[in-house]
Amino acid sequence: MFTTINNVRLSFIDEGEGPAILFVHGFPFSRAIWQPQITAFAKNHRVIAPDLRGHGESSSPTGVYTMETFADDLNALIEERKCGPVVLVGHSMGGYISFAFYRKFPQKVRALILFCTRAGVDSEEGKTARENLAQRAEREGAVAVVEQMLPKMLAPAIAASRPDLAAQVRDLMLATSVNGLAGSLRGMAARPSSVELLPKIAVPALVVAGENDLIIPAAETETMAKTIPNAELAMISHAGHLASLENPDEIIMRMQQFLNRI
Repeated sequence: MFTTINNVRLSFIDEGEGPAILFVHGFPFSRAIWQPQITAFAKNHRVIAPDLRGHGESSSPTGVYTMETFADDLNALIEERKCGPVVLVGHSMGGYISFAFYRKFPQKVRALILFCTRAGVDSEEGKTARENLAQRAEREGAVAVVEQMLPKMLAPAIAASRPDLAAQVRDLMLATSVNGLAGSLRGMAARPSSVELLPKIAVPALVVAGENDLIIPAAETETMAKTIPNAELAMISHAGHLASLENPDEIIMRMQQFLNRI
């Protein structure tokens, strides 16, 4: 389905009935990273999963895509679909967006599930690296981002044993528009810290870490889980940064256990 929100044409799915779960993908992907979870949870929940602006089948305006801009898009989608409050599920950049959303619209969040993400900001070196990659993407296209990021996306053992999954991840990255790549990179570099927000989160939270994540160290995720008052940690075996695709069955099980408790 498509809708126009904040002058952007967004592609999304809205399936199933029951308590609403809103899946927010990370960079540089689309809602396709959630397909195993969408299929599983649409059986007894209402599942909403958009392609963020600049990603997937959504349109790709120019400019910086701040986390607050993404959050405003999600809020407008929730309002249009009349589906709040939601269990907000965010992966990586989707986690940064989830923090921005909770900061702006806490009454619309029933629970948080934070996948392979962090609360802190980029270092100055990290910000420079994002800008350099944004400029490379503008010169060379999505292949520049694939070359730099694909080796870190999957757990090494998964990448070696599942070339089909590595190829799928590569294709998803290559499909992201240049405006989406550059706009998101610059938006992530400019994001504020959410460290001070963590102890103020007043809804149940599940913090998910890939045991072999090469981008967000598991120890950092553990610290985040300890800082959120009503949070639990799910350490996913045989998974790196894309745990939803690397070990979907364990993800579904841990999510279902959490949803049953709340």
